[in-house]
Amino acid sequence: MPVSIHRDWQVQARQLEKRRRAALEAYARQKRAAVRKEDKKSNETSQKSTEDEEKAKRKEKKNKRKTTKLPTPKKAPHQEQRAIKIQAWWRGTLVRRTLLHAALRACIVQRWWRQVQARQLEKRRRAALEAYVRLKWAAVRVQSCAQMWRVRQRYCRLLHAARIIQGYWRWHNCHTSGFFQGRYELAANQLGLELEIFLGSQICRITNCIPFPIKN
Repeated sequence: MPVSIHRDWQVQARQLEKRRRAALEAYARQKRAAVRKEDKKSNETSQKSTEDEEKAKRKEKKNKRKTTKLPTPKKAPHQEQRAIKIQAWWRGTLVRRTLLHAALRACIVQRWWRQVQARQLEKRRRAALEAYVRLKWAAVRVQSCAQMWRVRQRYCRLLHAARIIQGYWRWHNCHTSGFFQGRYELAANQLGLELEIFLGSQICRITNCIPFPIKN
């Protein structure tokens, strides 16, 4: 059981790692798309602001011309457009840098927090597995002790019954079967007999001397 649980835990850990990687990639893609959108918006806003500034400058110039009516030196439109483009580009680069720094910091914090969560989950899983293994081992020990006690009781009962049956059978054999043995001696004028008869647990001994001639 512990080996299968460990394998299941490894499979789940791999699946979680794959899901995390996919989520990180999706989050990075979303961040890139958001940064691109924000860059576009910043460029559009910078262009609008430059257009508004140009309109305001033109209005101011017209007002000055109306008030003073003096000839003003004209600036080259190419230089103004180049300056505006450089300013917009610089502002866009600054915005991109700030957004990239913010996104990188957010990614670092998220990765650290996810690592902390993964460690906590791993600790909890290990604690749960250890508790499950302990409970399983305790249940197996209790079951083995109970089964051993039952088998021992049954064996003791059978042994006691076998001993009772053996005792009764031996008593029956001793009381139903028997044998005898003996010896004799011949002398000149008599016959000596010694007999031993065994009937169960009882022994009967007979000794007799029969004189010659034997009558009946």
